[in-house]
This record gives sequence, C-alpha cells and structure tokens, in this order.
Amino acid sequence: MQHLSFVLLGLLAGTLSGFMGLGGGILIIPALVYFFKLTQHQAQGTTLAVLVPPIGLLAAWKYYTSGNVKLSIAAFICLGFFLGGWVGAVVADKIPDLLLKRCFGAILLFFAVRMILGK
Repeated sequence: MQHLSFVLLGLLAGTLSGFMGLGGGILIIPALVYFFKLTQHQAQGTTLAVLVPPIGLLAAWKYYTSGNVKLSIAAFICLGFFLGGWVGAVVADKIPDLLLKRCFGAILLFFAVRMILGK
C-alpha cells in the first residue's frame, strides 16, 4: 500500500511540476518528512535521486513544442545545478537535521511571501 502512496505523491508532484513548475522542494520533501517520517536529509536525498532519470522529459517536451523553453539558458542552469548539487550535498551532510529542516522551511517561506506580496 505504501508503494501506491509513493506513486500518488509522484503523480501529484508531476502534475504540479507540469502545471506550475514546482514539485520536488515544495511538495515531495515536506510529504516525505511529515507523512512518511523520513529525516530532512533522507527526504532531500530521495528527492534528488528522483531527478536522476529524465522525469520531466514529457512536460519539458510539451513546453518546448509550444516555444516555451530556452535551451541555452537550461544548459547553463544544468551545469550549475550539476556542480552546485554536489557542493550543497557536502554542506548539508554536515548540518544537523533540525537546522537543515528550519533552513529549508525559511527559504520556502521567504519565496512564498515574495511571490504572494510581489507583483
């Protein structure tokens, strides 16, 4: 039954990702921490592992065929993400779980407030 719950979480995250460009950090990590009782480190690592296969390929293809993908920008972001992901994982591994969870929540809150109150 838990496998079905993970598939449903992936379906919801994939739908939100295709619809609004969000999923992993906004939905999967909190769900893994609060519903599936993973530590913050485990949730972040598991979510990053989800990114390894080309999970966003169909959604990206749809956006691309609609003229809404800037491949030159995406390539540079991929390069930075590839290297930055490793650096971030090294740093996160040294931070206690509660502090990492609080940092994660603060970043989400910061951007949520900016998006709600901004133009």
